[in-house]
Amino acid sequence: MKPVKIGLLGLGTVGGGTVNVLERNGAEISRRAGRALKVVQASARDLTKSRICSTEGIALTERSEDVVSNPDIDIVVELIGGTDKALELVLSAIANGKHVVTANKALIALHGNEIFAAAQERGVMVAFEAAVAGGIPIIKAIREGLAGNRIEWLAGIINGTGNFILTEMRDKGRDFADVLAEAQKLGYAEADPTFDVEGIDAAHKLTILGSIAFGKPLRFDKVYVEGISKITSEDIDYAEELGYRIKHLGIARRANGGVELRVHPTFIPERRLLANVDGVMNAVLVQGDAAGPTLYYGAGAGADATASAVVADLVDVVRTLAADPEARVPHLAFQPDAISEVPVLAMEDVETAYYLRMAAADRPGVLAEVAHILGERGISIEAVVQKAPEAGMDHVPLILLTHRVREGEMNEAINRIEALEGIQGAVTRIRVEHLDAN
Repeated sequence: MKPVKIGLLGLGTVGGGTVNVLERNGAEISRRAGRALKVVQASARDLTKSRICSTEGIALTERSEDVVSNPDIDIVVELIGGTDKALELVLSAIANGKHVVTANKALIALHGNEIFAAAQERGVMVAFEAAVAGGIPIIKAIREGLAGNRIEWLAGIINGTGNFILTEMRDKGRDFADVLAEAQKLGYAEADPTFDVEGIDAAHKLTILGSIAFGKPLRFDKVYVEGISKITSEDIDYAEELGYRIKHLGIARRANGGVELRVHPTFIPERRLLANVDGVMNAVLVQGDAAGPTLYYGAGAGADATASAVVADLVDVVRTLAADPEARVPHLAFQPDAISEVPVLAMEDVETAYYLRMAAADRPGVLAEVAHILGERGISIEAVVQKAPEAGMDHVPLILLTHRVREGEMNEAINRIEALEGIQGAVTRIRVEHLDAN
C-alpha cells in the first residue's frame, strides 16, 4: 500500500521533531497505522537555516501555499503558529480535500468552530492533540477514554513557563522578575512573555478542554483570565505556612446555571498531586462521575513531546482514511448536531474560597472590623494568621482564609475592607480550590 504523504507548514522545533519521530519510529508507526507515513514537502521562512532534522527527500519551499495545494499530499500539518495566516492555510487545505493536523491552540480556540464546520462539510478530519499540554494525550483521554463519563470539572497546569516561575519562586525564594528573566534566558519564555505569564496561552488551552468536556462551542472570549505577574514571594511563603501551594490553574467546572471557565493563580492543598507538579511540567486533573478523578502528567512542550502528539494525530487520521466520515470521532467529542450553547458564568457569579492578605494597623479591633464586614456577607473565616510587628512598623500583615462564597460578595467585602481606616493599601486576593471530588 502506498505511503500516506504528509506536508509540513513550518519546520522549526516541532516540525523538525515530527520529522525525527517519524524517521526514528517509522517501522513501529506504520505497524500501528497500517501504512507508512512520509513527509514529502515542507515550507519554511528561511530555507538556509540549519535544522534539527534531516531534510533529505523532503521538498522545501518558502511558499506555504505550495504545500496546501500540492495534489500529492494527503495530510497537512500546520505548525507555523499565529492565527491569520494559519487560518487561511488550514481552510485552503480543507477546501482542497486534505486532512489537517495542528499544534496551534490559538487557532483552534479562536477559529475552531469555523474550521470544524468546514472540515465536516468537506468530509475531512482536523486533529489537534498537540494544541494542549504537549505530549500529554489529554484531548484523546477526555474525548474517547472518558466518553462514558459526565465530566464534572477539570483543573490543569497547562503552561510550563508559568509553572517554572512559580516553582523557582517557591523553592529558591526568588522574586517574579528575577525568575522571569531566567526563564527567558533558558528559552522557556518569549522576549514578550505576556501570553504565558498573563494566562492567555492557558486560556486558549482551557477553551478547548472546556468544549470537549461539556459539548459546547469554543468561546475563548468567555474565559476569565488572570496572570501570575502580581504573585509575590510573600504570598508563596504564606501559602506554604498554611499548607498550600500556589499554582496557575485553568479550571472548567459545571455549576448551577452554566459552566465556569477561568484561569488564575490558585491556592491548592500541598497534599494534592497537582500541587507537586513542578518546573515546566504540565498536568490535568479530570473529575468524571464514573471514573472519579484521573490525573494526566507529562511534558507540556518541547520538540519530541509535542511531536509525539502530532504523530499520534497522524496515525489517527491514517487509520480512518477509508472510514465513513460519519463514523469518525467528533472534533469536540460530541456529535456536531449535539453541540449546544451553555452559559459561561461571569466571574462574579463563581463560588470559591479565598486567601486574603492585607496590611492592618497594629491596634485592637481591626481584625474584628474585617470579620464583621465578611460576616455581613455570609463569608466565614477558616483560618487567621496575624504576624507580630517589626521594629518601627505600625502595620502588620493580616492573613485570612475563607470558606466558599460567591465572588460578587467577596468583591463588595474587599471594597469595604480597603476603605477601613485600619487597613493600608489594597487587599491581595488569591482564590483557593481544594480539588476534591465534591
